[in-house]
Amino acid sequence: MQVTVQLPDEIAKQLGNSAEIPRRLLEAVMLEQYRLHRVSEGKLAEVLGLSRWEVEEFLDQHEARRPYTREMLEEDRRTLANLPSR
Repeated sequence: MQVTVQLPDEIAKQLGNSAEIPRRLLEAVMLEQYRLHRVSEGKLAEVLGLSRWEVEEFLDQHEARRPYTREMLEEDRRTLANLPSR
């Protein structure tokens, strides 16, 4: 979907040159969706075209990393337990 957004000139200037603005807006929208727990790191990576490690760096740069919870640890343990052994 293509969306047109009107921004005040002073805001647009803060976002960079006209070629950078669409990417910066996409990053801002996806970052907010991640912060609201509406998208996963995987979806964030997919939409932004980033690797897993690039997403980690992106989240660190924006101080948006979610805390590693007990539930996440248990999910990781289950995943590891179900991996085939070599």
